Amino acid sequence: MTIVTKRITFDAAHILTNHAGLCKNLHGHTYHVDISLADTAADAERSDMVMDFKEIKQLATRLITDRFDHAFIYNTASPGESEIGALVESRGMRTVPLPFRSTAENLAKLFYDELKAHIPALVAVKVWETQDSSAEYRA
Repeated sequence: MTIVTKRITFDAAHILTNHAGLCKNLHGHTYHVDISLADTAADAERSDMVMDFKEIKQLATRLITDRFDHAFIYNTASPGESEIGALVESRGMRTVPLPFRSTAENLAKLFYDELKAHIPALVAVKVWETQDSSAEYRA
């Protein structure tokens, strides 16, 4: 089996309401998202490429970067985050409302689910919040 990985990057802000640490405050990250695909034995016999990196990047840009880059990601279930989100939106700035907390774990699953519909060979999505902290989702 061959596994290939394409990395995309975007910057965004978020809050983790009810978090005990500093992440309860508004802050931002330069997120790195690793998108990993694998071929099967049958695929490997038909082609020497799992998927063109350019195609992976185009899909990831459309589904993730274009939506999340330089946006405020917020949890619609949190009144405080929703209030901030509404203010940001009223000023013409980008937001991404989500029905859950914007943890790396939840973002990895969201990105996996959205990409899997377009990339059957997808096996994992890893979201890096910092250079040494990441969460990976695999089905």
